[in-house]
Amino acid sequence: MFVDLKTLLKRLAFTPLLVCALLSISDVYASSNARLITTGGGTMIEGSAGGGIVPWAVLSGYADEGQYGGVLGLSRVELKDFSMDAAAVAVNWNNRIELSFAGQRFDIDSMASGEDLKQNVLGVKFRLTGDLIYPSLPQIALGIQYKKNTTFTIPNAAGAVDDSGIDVYLAATKLWLNGPFNRSVFVNGTLRATRANQLGLLGFGGDKNRTHELMLELSAGLFFNRHWMLGAEYRQKPDNLSAFEEESWQDVFVGWFPNKRVSVVLAWVNLGTIAEFDSQDGYYLSVQISQ
Repeated sequence: MFVDLKTLLKRLAFTPLLVCALLSISDVYASSNARLITTGGGTMIEGSAGGGIVPWAVLSGYADEGQYGGVLGLSRVELKDFSMDAAAVAVNWNNRIELSFAGQRFDIDSMASGEDLKQNVLGVKFRLTGDLIYPSLPQIALGIQYKKNTTFTIPNAAGAVDDSGIDVYLAATKLWLNGPFNRSVFVNGTLRATRANQLGLLGFGGDKNRTHELMLELSAGLFFNRHWMLGAEYRQKPDNLSAFEEESWQDVFVGWFPNKRVSVVLAWVNLGTIAEFDSQDGYYLSVQISQ
């Protein structure tokens, strides 16, 4: 069953209190000196650590070896004809494994008055090898996302064949502390196997294609200093439905990391054509609290 955004927010409101209580009796929480600021990324709309629309090989929070950490993330996408809300929680153990959950709600009043598309995303990400900063080999992670669409009537009418699906992705991320212009620079590449229509909000598979296809996702960013960065992302997406054309997504974002507890990402996004509504561009705002 889909967790309504307001209900999820009420539940998440108690989570920081629970985390603080646990930390007060434990010595294995994420040390404030364990990892550099920004190395936990932000919370993407599917709940995993990354940018706004692309998962990176980094894991949520700032947990290092022998530690755990967690994040709470809230995101809002406001487009010309649509809007989307996402609430997410993720935990990281040992800087090796990340578990995440996200609830998404996509407002489609432009198509059908009072209607929403809703989806839950349960994710797991494994850090396989490499390191974000120090060795020459980039940090490489394997991610799996199980997605369940809980409002399948409209996707089914559009030709989607399933209300659930699994995405599998391999991400590689590298951060250079002294890159061009003597600034820190990061680059990420993600290869995803998916059959999701509009992330799964319009179901999975369709009359044009029912099987998984490989999609490319890219991110890059330049740090002005330890707390501010400018970046861009690109996400290729499958086109499975004859009824609705689907196009790639892209964004340009500014990230603010005042400390290791809070991060804010503001982006201009272009999501292309959605359900025959052209030029769906607008803004993306994400706020993350880390522990």
